[in-house]
Amino acid sequence: MAQPQLSNADFNPLHMDHAESEKIVGKSTSYWKDAWRRFRKNKLALIGILILVMLGFMAIFGAEISGKNYKDTDLMSTNLVPSAEHWFGTDNIGRDIFARTWDGARISLFIGLMAAFLDLIIGIIWGAIAGYFGGKIDEYMMRFADILSGLPYLLVVILLMVLMGQGIWTMIIAMVFTGWINMARIVRGQVMQLRSEEYVLASRSLGASNSRIMFRHLIPNTLGPILVTLTLTVPSAIFTEAFLSFLGLGVPVPHSSWGVMTNDALSAFQYYPYQLFFPAFFICLTMLAFNVIGDGLRDALDPKDRK
Repeated sequence: MAQPQLSNADFNPLHMDHAESEKIVGKSTSYWKDAWRRFRKNKLALIGILILVMLGFMAIFGAEISGKNYKDTDLMSTNLVPSAEHWFGTDNIGRDIFARTWDGARISLFIGLMAAFLDLIIGIIWGAIAGYFGGKIDEYMMRFADILSGLPYLLVVILLMVLMGQGIWTMIIAMVFTGWINMARIVRGQVMQLRSEEYVLASRSLGASNSRIMFRHLIPNTLGPILVTLTLTVPSAIFTEAFLSFLGLGVPVPHSSWGVMTNDALSAFQYYPYQLFFPAFFICLTMLAFNVIGDGLRDALDPKDRK
């Protein structure tokens, strides 16, 4: 079959002013503004932030809203089901579960956030130094981290409980003892990739100190993976606190945490399941919120998805 012949009359020349062709149509935006724009499109991540805001508000004001004290016991009002008087019911010694739940939220969230914050500080400094200097320094520092990560976690916790006594800070120190290693490895890998970039070489040639290069150039450019790892560290710490409390290594009385409440309610689960439901539900809800926020940050901060 013969192909149709095209002539000059079939084409219309495109006339465009040179200045118009050079004009930037789209509005320029920074990396972080673009990441925030993409993060806002993730509805699940925004719901996760809303859940955390609500949990934080209730952790601060929840006990006052109910008008009950989490310490008060009433042996005449034990194991009451949820009602208008006791919104989440009472436990086996008559304490209001609603007030205990939000007192437990304060402790569980404080332990999770504080452990994650200390992991962040130690991990960033350790990983940045190891990744930037490399060589023998990197070898010694990371082998020390490998030795710590090989220690049995429960053994470390029990030894610290014996030496320091049972308490909130003992749990936090036990979590941080090996919890910073994952953050350090991530920061080290990112710094090793960035230390040979042109802007680092330019800063070094201009006489910038090693600390300035690390804290002004390298670490700010690793904030994406750091933030994602941080959002996943918090729920892990909360779950660890619940696990330790479930084993009887939690915070001392009269304070409570969600882990302590689940441990207390397990023996009566068949008869009073609501006593276990509320702390377990809020543990799951908090972990879900942090995980969906972490997924949203991972997608928003991924430079491959930037448009």
